[in-house]
Amino acid sequence: MANGTIAFDTLQTSDSANTGTSKTINTSFLFNGSAKAWASTAKDGVADDTFNIGSISDLGTGSDNQFNFTTNMANSTYALTCCAYNASYGPRVAVPYTKTTSSYKALTFDPNDDALSANENDTVVFGDLA
Repeated sequence: MANGTIAFDTLQTSDSANTGTSKTINTSFLFNGSAKAWASTAKDGVADDTFNIGSISDLGTGSDNQFNFTTNMANSTYALTCCAYNASYGPRVAVPYTKTTSSYKALTFDPNDDALSANENDTVVFGDLA
Protein backbone atom coordinates (compact mmCIF):
# COMPACT_ATOMS: atom_id res chain seq x y z
CA MET A 1 0.00 0.00 0.00
CA ALA A 2 1.38 3.39 -0.98
CA ASN A 3 1.45 6.22 1.54
CA GLY A 4 1.11 9.80 0.43
CA THR A 5 0.36 13.33 1.46
CA ILE A 6 -2.65 15.51 0.79
CA ALA A 7 -1.93 19.19 1.30
CA PHE A 8 -4.51 21.97 1.25
CA ASP A 9 -5.08 25.32 2.93
CA THR A 10 -8.87 25.43 3.14
CA LEU A 11 -11.82 23.09 3.36
CA GLN A 12 -15.09 23.92 1.65
CA THR A 13 -18.54 22.43 2.06
CA SER A 14 -21.87 23.23 0.50
CA ASP A 15 -23.57 22.85 3.91
CA SER A 16 -26.73 21.96 1.99
CA ALA A 17 -28.23 20.08 4.93
CA ASN A 18 -28.21 23.17 7.15
CA THR A 19 -28.08 26.47 5.27
CA GLY A 20 -27.68 25.61 1.60
CA THR A 21 -24.70 27.96 1.32
CA SER A 22 -21.06 27.26 0.72
CA LYS A 23 -18.74 27.56 3.72
CA THR A 24 -14.95 27.48 3.95
CA ILE A 25 -12.50 27.22 6.81
CA ASN A 26 -8.74 27.59 6.94
CA THR A 27 -7.13 24.26 7.91
CA SER A 28 -4.70 26.02 10.29
CA PHE A 29 -7.75 27.12 12.30
CA LEU A 30 -8.86 23.49 12.58
CA PHE A 31 -5.39 22.30 13.56
CA ASN A 32 -4.62 25.11 16.01
CA GLY A 33 -8.12 25.27 17.47
CA SER A 34 -8.51 21.56 18.21
CA ALA A 35 -7.94 19.97 21.60
CA LYS A 36 -4.54 18.25 21.70
CA ALA A 37 -5.47 16.07 24.68
CA TRP A 38 -8.44 15.42 26.93
CA ALA A 39 -9.49 13.00 29.62
CA SER A 40 -12.71 12.03 31.32
CA THR A 41 -11.92 10.15 34.50
CA ALA A 42 -13.79 8.39 37.25
CA LYS A 43 -12.74 8.52 40.89
CA ASP A 44 -9.02 8.07 41.67
CA GLY A 45 -7.72 8.45 38.12
CA VAL A 46 -9.59 5.65 36.38
CA ALA A 47 -10.06 6.77 32.77
CA ASP A 48 -13.52 6.58 31.23
CA ASP A 49 -12.21 7.96 27.92
CA THR A 50 -9.11 9.86 26.79
CA PHE A 51 -7.32 11.35 23.80
CA ASN A 52 -3.50 11.69 23.79
CA ILE A 53 -3.30 10.58 27.44
CA GLY A 54 -1.09 7.51 27.82
CA SER A 55 -1.62 6.99 31.54
CA ILE A 56 -3.06 8.59 34.66
CA SER A 57 -1.42 8.32 38.07
CA ASP A 58 -3.33 8.63 41.35
CA LEU A 59 -1.17 10.91 43.54
CA GLY A 60 -3.07 10.72 46.81
CA THR A 61 -5.89 12.12 48.93
CA GLY A 62 -8.96 13.34 47.12
CA SER A 63 -8.57 13.37 43.36
CA ASP A 64 -4.95 14.38 42.84
CA ASN A 65 -3.95 12.94 39.48
CA GLN A 66 -1.09 13.20 37.00
CA PHE A 67 -2.04 12.94 33.32
CA ASN A 68 0.81 11.74 31.08
CA PHE A 69 0.71 12.61 27.37
CA THR A 70 1.11 10.00 24.65
CA THR A 71 2.56 12.70 22.37
CA ASN A 72 4.29 15.53 24.24
CA MET A 73 3.41 19.19 23.96
CA ALA A 74 5.86 21.64 22.33
CA ASN A 75 6.16 23.69 25.53
CA SER A 76 4.60 23.98 28.97
CA THR A 77 2.62 27.13 28.19
CA TYR A 78 -0.39 25.27 26.76
CA ALA A 79 -3.92 26.10 27.92
CA LEU A 80 -5.48 23.61 30.33
CA THR A 81 -8.89 23.54 31.91
CA CYS A 82 -10.53 21.16 34.39
CA CYS A 83 -13.99 20.54 35.75
CA ALA A 84 -15.30 18.09 38.31
CA TYR A 85 -18.50 16.70 39.77
CA ASN A 86 -19.51 14.23 42.47
CA ALA A 87 -22.93 12.64 41.85
CA SER A 88 -23.66 12.31 45.57
CA TYR A 89 -22.50 15.75 46.70
CA GLY A 90 -22.56 18.05 43.66
CA PRO A 91 -19.90 20.33 42.17
CA ARG A 92 -16.25 20.17 43.12
CA VAL A 93 -13.31 22.52 42.56
CA ALA A 94 -10.79 21.34 39.93
CA VAL A 95 -7.35 22.99 39.80
CA PRO A 96 -4.69 22.20 37.18
CA TYR A 97 -1.07 22.57 38.30
CA THR A 98 2.51 21.53 37.45
CA LYS A 99 2.34 21.64 33.65
CA THR A 100 5.31 20.12 31.79
CA THR A 101 5.73 19.12 28.15
CA SER A 102 5.07 15.46 29.06
CA SER A 103 2.34 15.73 31.73
CA TYR A 104 0.13 17.87 33.93
CA LYS A 105 -1.49 17.46 37.32
CA ALA A 106 -5.04 18.22 38.42
CA LEU A 107 -6.33 18.39 41.98
CA THR A 108 -10.07 18.07 42.56
CA PHE A 109 -11.67 18.67 45.94
CA ASP A 110 -14.76 19.72 47.84
CA PRO A 111 -14.21 23.28 49.07
CA ASN A 112 -15.67 22.25 52.44
CA ASP A 113 -13.78 18.95 52.84
CA ASP A 114 -10.68 18.49 50.69
CA ALA A 115 -10.50 14.74 51.42
CA LEU A 116 -13.57 14.01 49.30
CA SER A 117 -12.90 12.88 45.73
CA ALA A 118 -14.84 13.82 42.65
CA ASN A 119 -16.65 11.08 40.76
CA GLU A 120 -15.85 12.76 37.47
CA ASN A 121 -12.84 14.86 36.55
CA ASP A 122 -12.68 16.18 33.00
CA THR A 123 -9.67 17.98 31.53
CA VAL A 124 -8.93 19.53 28.13
CA VAL A 125 -5.58 20.73 26.71
CA PHE A 126 -5.07 23.25 23.89
CA GLY A 127 -1.65 24.18 22.48
CA ASP A 128 1.05 22.96 20.11
CA LEU A 129 2.23 19.37 19.93
CA ALA A 130 5.97 18.70 19.91
